[in-house]
Amino acid sequence: MTSATGASVYDNVQADGNAKEEYLNEVVERYASLVKRIAHHLLLRMPASVQIDDLIQSGMIGLLEAAKKYDVSKGASFETYAGIRIRGSMLDEVRKGDWAPRSVHRKSRKVAEAIKLIEARTGKDAKDSEIAKELEIDLDAYYAILQDASGSRLFSYDDIMEGDDSAIELAAGELPGPCDGLQRDTFKAHLAKAIDGLPDREKLVLALYYDEELNLKEIGEVIGVSESRVSQIHSQAAMRLKARLTEWN
Repeated sequence: MTSATGASVYDNVQADGNAKEEYLNEVVERYASLVKRIAHHLLLRMPASVQIDDLIQSGMIGLLEAAKKYDVSKGASFETYAGIRIRGSMLDEVRKGDWAPRSVHRKSRKVAEAIKLIEARTGKDAKDSEIAKELEIDLDAYYAILQDASGSRLFSYDDIMEGDDSAIELAAGELPGPCDGLQRDTFKAHLAKAIDGLPDREKLVLALYYDEELNLKEIGEVIGVSESRVSQIHSQAAMRLKARLTEWN
């Protein structure tokens, strides 16, 4: 795929006949497997009410949007750019369903606040027992919050930015203005530092899930815990990152 600088590949397709439609059909045929792969990966963190076909359908919309807006001069490969758009479209569709109770989000924010307070006070990673004590609940109740949160939020740029759709645009490099590149790079640097500072087990879970694309059951087998415990660790990592990146909210 090639493009004139400053214009999308789609815009540079000759408008004669059905050239643009053929271009989009070619993109769909070539990258449909990418949409399905992302859909199945995200489905692992979704409640049972979310159907794979719905994710794929919304992902295809994201793929078409990517095909129409992709500008090779931005530097990112089409697959990288499309992946961001596809994930964003799927997450937007899930948000529209409004299936996560407000109480889950409220409790998740309280956990993040508790983690921030503990770590500011002690200078160390907040432990499960310390977080539960700060929240004035027992460990079982705390783990129940993590379990509920694992089915209601996906950790992504969007989560850190509190669901702000601009996060996807930021990651894709599409926001106009001379400072955008610096802002994006600064955010990525802060995120990378925050992830590197996570407790070893939380960092490993994120690496296995996002980098190696293992599912929760497979991760559990690697680290020797149950699938539900992996889900809790993942949720706690997301909340810890949220607590440490509050300046980006």
